[in-house]
Amino acid sequence: QVQLVASRGGLVQARRHVRASCARAGLTVATYNLGWFRQAPGKEREFVGYIRWDIERTYYADSVEGRFTISRDNSKNTWYLQMNPLKPEDTAVYSCAACGGVTTNADGYRYWGQGTQVTVSS
Repeated sequence: QVQLVASRGGLVQARRHVRASCARAGLTVATYNLGWFRQAPGKEREFVGYIRWDIERTYYADSVEGRFTISRDNSKNTWYLQMNPLKPEDTAVYSCAACGGVTTNADGYRYWGQGTQVTVSS
């Protein structure tokens, strides 16, 4: 079984930064794509970005390109979402997910963490 645990969100002022984490248990070679999604109040869930587990490659949504950075630490089976600088509109529940393919569609991700709240104040 593959289990994901998202953490390290919080209440943060605009123009500052926060780093969310996703701890991965149940290592499998079939889980190559490590993604981040978010859902703001009253809005649909949207793709944020992903990083490959097997090779060094990242991809980001236009809304966060240049501000958010996804990284990973294979020795800790963990990947991260660095958000810097934050905007009030970044307020959302951030969820990590994993799948065996390469996709930006949430329906393509098989494994999900519980999500961590990031609230950005003005």
